[in-house]
Amino acid sequence: MQNDLNMANKQTEYQGYKPPFTLSAKAVGLVADIAAQMERFAIRMEQDDALRLRKANRIKTIHSSLAIEGNTLLESEVADIIDGKTVVAPIREIQEVKNAIRVYDEFEKLDPFSMDDLLRAHGLMMSALTDDAGHFRKGGVGVYSENGLVHMAPPADKVYPLMSDLFDWLKNADDHLLVRSCVFHYEFEFIHPFIDGNGRMGRLWQSLILSRWHPAFAHLPVENMVYSNQQAYYDAIAQSTKQGESGPFIEFMLEEIFKSVLQHKGEPLDDTVNDTVNDTVKTTPIQDGIIDLVRKNPSLTYDELAAQLGVGRATIARNIAILKDRGVLERVGEDKNGYWKLNK
Repeated sequence: MQNDLNMANKQTEYQGYKPPFTLSAKAVGLVADIAAQMERFAIRMEQDDALRLRKANRIKTIHSSLAIEGNTLLESEVADIIDGKTVVAPIREIQEVKNAIRVYDEFEKLDPFSMDDLLRAHGLMMSALTDDAGHFRKGGVGVYSENGLVHMAPPADKVYPLMSDLFDWLKNADDHLLVRSCVFHYEFEFIHPFIDGNGRMGRLWQSLILSRWHPAFAHLPVENMVYSNQQAYYDAIAQSTKQGESGPFIEFMLEEIFKSVLQHKGEPLDDTVNDTVNDTVKTTPIQDGIIDLVRKNPSLTYDELAAQLGVGRATIARNIAILKDRGVLERVGEDKNGYWKLNK
């Protein structure tokens, strides 16, 4: 009987193409941490100011994703374009914003598991910007930096079969959707299926995949976290390419998603002209505990903080990283002989 059950389970497992990736213990922990935090963020979205929060996040998402690609418009100018106001700026940059608005207006109608919808979204995103909008590239393409070629994408005739395999895996694999979204994002950038617009489409599609796991991700600007950590984003892609699997990129993106959820789940809104979210972010109980302990004893180590707060060292490390990013906490000197300094 048990053998029959084992055989049945094996028959239901996905047997198709599987992109190469490994999950670190940290990545597994981050999946659990993100899942634990999402309900509080969802409650935040249901509050009376949810519409304003959604608008603020939409502005941030569009601005951040385009700024990564070199668009110089300010967040306030993106807001003005959304509101139908006249903005004096390069025509191409205004067109990029208008296209992004059209795509995000269609966001909830797009199927993240459909390659046809990916092509349709690219057609909207790159309309009037490239002749191949809505079509996979027909020629070779490379990714370049100041030092020369960084990555030569697969040949054009491989794009369609590679993307077909990737979508098949995305739709049918058993891995957690948080993980699949990160793997898809990396593999998409590796394949570089379009002649232009790959970066913004990769980030859009990860957000779309995440929104099917939890609807709150439709309004959570993961893109602006990448914008704030662009070099680390590109470094994670490069490290994954060097290793031949997307493990480093998975870990990076999960950490950025986790920080983004923490920063927005209880964030108060202000009344500024653009309805953007106030930069003051509430701290979590663990972060409050860290602040209180290092105020009393700046020489505490990660392990000592973990022991006193009754949590794992990895949890302490993640929360300290967040406090550092916010400018609340910094480390003076080496880990062994240094001390913590509170800035506010």
